[in-house]
Amino acid sequence: MRPLTDGTELLVGRDGELSRLAAWVCDVAAGRGRAVLVDGEPGIGKSALARAGCAAAAGAGCQVYWGAGDELGQSLPLLPLLDALQITASTQDPRRGAIAELLRGRATAGKGTDLATAAAEQVIVLVEELCLDGPVVLVVDELQWADRTTVAVWSRLVRSVRQLPLLLIGVTRPVPRRDDLRSLFRLVGPEGRLRLGRLAEPAVLELVAALAGGKPGEELEQLAADAAGNPLYLTELVDALTRSSCLDVGDAGVVELTGGATPDSLPEAIADRLGFLSEAARTVLRAAALLGDGFSVADLATVTNCSLAELLPALDEARAAGVLVAAGDDLAFRHPLIRKALYDEMPTAVRIAWHQSAAWALAEASAPVDRVARQLLPMVSTTDSRLPVPPWAVRWLLDVATSLIGQAPAAAVALLRRAVRDAPLDDAVTGALACRLADAYFGVGNIAQAERIACRALDRVRDPDVLIDLHTTVLQCRALTGCLPESLVVLEDAVSRPGLQTRHRVRLLVLIARAQRELGEVDIANRVATQALDELGEVEDRWTTGWALYVLSMVAMTRGEWAKALPLFERAIVIVRGDPALIDLTLRLRINQSVTYGALNRYTDALAAAGQARDLADRTGSAVRLTQVQSALGQLLLGAGRWDDALAEVDVIPDDRKDPSVVCCDHGVAAIIHFHRGEAAAAQWHVDVAATYSERIGDQVVELLVRARSLAFEYAGAPDKALATLLEGLNGEDAGEDLLGDAARLAVANNDAQATEAIGARVRAIAAESTVPHRLALAQYCTGLLERDATALLRAADGYRDASRPLSRAKALEAAATAFAEGPADDRGSARAAFTHALDLYTELGAQWDVVRLRARFRAFGIRRGPTVKHRQTTHGWDSLTPTEGKIAALVVEGLSNPQIAARLYLSPRTVGTHVSHILTKLGVSSRIDIAREAARHQPASG
Repeated sequence: MRPLTDGTELLVGRDGELSRLAAWVCDVAAGRGRAVLVDGEPGIGKSALARAGCAAAAGAGCQVYWGAGDELGQSLPLLPLLDALQITASTQDPRRGAIAELLRGRATAGKGTDLATAAAEQVIVLVEELCLDGPVVLVVDELQWADRTTVAVWSRLVRSVRQLPLLLIGVTRPVPRRDDLRSLFRLVGPEGRLRLGRLAEPAVLELVAALAGGKPGEELEQLAADAAGNPLYLTELVDALTRSSCLDVGDAGVVELTGGATPDSLPEAIADRLGFLSEAARTVLRAAALLGDGFSVADLATVTNCSLAELLPALDEARAAGVLVAAGDDLAFRHPLIRKALYDEMPTAVRIAWHQSAAWALAEASAPVDRVARQLLPMVSTTDSRLPVPPWAVRWLLDVATSLIGQAPAAAVALLRRAVRDAPLDDAVTGALACRLADAYFGVGNIAQAERIACRALDRVRDPDVLIDLHTTVLQCRALTGCLPESLVVLEDAVSRPGLQTRHRVRLLVLIARAQRELGEVDIANRVATQALDELGEVEDRWTTGWALYVLSMVAMTRGEWAKALPLFERAIVIVRGDPALIDLTLRLRINQSVTYGALNRYTDALAAAGQARDLADRTGSAVRLTQVQSALGQLLLGAGRWDDALAEVDVIPDDRKDPSVVCCDHGVAAIIHFHRGEAAAAQWHVDVAATYSERIGDQVVELLVRARSLAFEYAGAPDKALATLLEGLNGEDAGEDLLGDAARLAVANNDAQATEAIGARVRAIAAESTVPHRLALAQYCTGLLERDATALLRAADGYRDASRPLSRAKALEAAATAFAEGPADDRGSARAAFTHALDLYTELGAQWDVVRLRARFRAFGIRRGPTVKHRQTTHGWDSLTPTEGKIAALVVEGLSNPQIAARLYLSPRTVGTHVSHILTKLGVSSRIDIAREAARHQPASG
């Protein structure tokens, strides 16, 4: 809905609020963003104030976008923002078109895909791109009715206003005050809040005088006082008196009451306005009330089955009576309370029947899914459970289920649940409905209910394709609840049934292979996946082939056969590429391909594969895969020594949107970096945050978090506890090689013979079965530590150099220097050389704790070296910017948006946003313009 464009509104008694809003408009026109919340009771003038601000902004050359929440549309995500930003299927703008296509479910990442979240990210990018074209004012009216995804996007944008020429204006009532809105008020702060109270008496008299055409007389003045300073009530009151000819303007310009009944309340005053309309106009307006506070004339024509020519007399009458006003190309009720009065005057049964009729008309006209669902939802929200879902709606639900589940899973649950209830038990569509309902419950995170519904449907469904879909849902649910053995029993029974077609049998075999791999039975998983491919033969089945190859590649990874896994990933990616039904599989393949490249020390390829996975996850709405790939990027960058970039990647997505194991990984990465940098407080904070999430994953070992916890003990001077932490982690089923290096170092330092022997055995096994450079280097490092062999340690350092792992190389050089200094030959020259190389590496990494520790340790050997490299110790100001932040700051100065910077540097827009936030904080400034100003001040110094 666009800002109202009919006439000029009276805005009396709001000079102070208007002045503040005008100042903020001037700020955004100058490039400085801000977030504002305007709140107050209904009719108090909030929207009028916002519209006045929008008019000033348009006059200052700003782009203005206006949307509104709607009580009828709360279950459907993003509607206010889609409306404000004009995101429709017919748009010619590529970005808007991509968002519309995404919400229609044309390309999604499988079960559980959160289309609303994906679209929300694209909406944020769209707003950033609009800001590149010029200052933007974005308004959401009736924010208290907005869906939670809209409020979440609003909150994200609030955090970005320092980076953008963006003025956010939210308009809301005091009630209902939801938790997310309370958080939004805290985020905006008191400095951005405009609280509109009731008009003071002088302002009341001024408004009445303007409405009535003269100074109010004593009786009118008293009547106006009863309106409690509410501008809408005053307007409706004076208009009602005017319509009833109850006002008379005397020769002295004083307006007197001339008798007649007067409205006793705001609803009564609104009813009086509606009472002057013809029945034909009221009928059209009731239909319009079904569509919401704002509506298109085309939709109104569809639901009334009237032509525009037939509607025009009623619409003109409603506009003349002050009921409807223009809102850009659409129409809107002058105030939501007027629409509510029309809506509420219809009996519930009539209203529901009319909603059903409207839904049918919109569906027949191929209206967007959200508009049809919006008309069907009142049917399932009523307390009258006898209302059945009509057959046409069942067919429509099955056709659009994937899109509706992805876009609005809660609405899908409500509609599908009623459809399943009403369908006959022997109806052929019952199984398909139940399958989609299970998917919807999976989408809202109710895994237990999704599993129950799918399991019940398995007993009734006969369609083999639906059965495979149900088995897949059950498998996914049980994988999350730890009940995979139960699925195996059911799957093995299903695959043994006679009469199965090959296509269905091999798909069941693939599900069995996936379950076996999840249970750690890699040999069985490998055998069953191979069997599925063999039985499939030359038949083309991308689903079966892709998933079978995925299982085989994951088995190879688990066995440490990285070189064998890589061609399996590549073959699978070729097979599934471009298939919209296999997007989730494509993402899994890309993410694990990235991990495999990293394990083979092919960091350029690893980062490229991760970038492809991130872009696909972003585009298709896979929030789960997006968090996984961001975490994988953080881990790759940690190993490669790009610590600032690693910190930015793991900080991009909030913890509450990640799987607990991913949260533990990400905080582990951050804590490891901060400990090595000597930032103990920051590191311990990450360890403490991860502890809460670690409790949720039980016995699962997250190696990065184990390393961080061990470092915490080591930092505190408790090497025995640090070693015990690592050894406990190495006992876990999922533990790998990343803990062995530090465990060997600490076992030697603690003279723990038993631990030394156990670590030695594991290291020898690794050396015997691997040709990967960093694993061979690990074996040499541990062997050198355990045997105090300086030559082996130098070979390890060379191996880590070839593998591009600078921290591990520095540790190997430090250990070699120690072995030379403590050895019987007392080779101080070799010790000094290894010490110097280690010190340089630690310094380049910014590992200040290691620098200080190394210097202190080698002073005992009489080995010293003065600082030769300037350490980046400042935390504020231009000199504190990291190399990546420096590049991004330079591109900000050029005027590039976050998406443009991301494309230039091969980063994600989110990562760039995180870097820009860090830049603003370090420089102590509040906008991108200020970054440019700081850059100009430092330009001479930087040459």
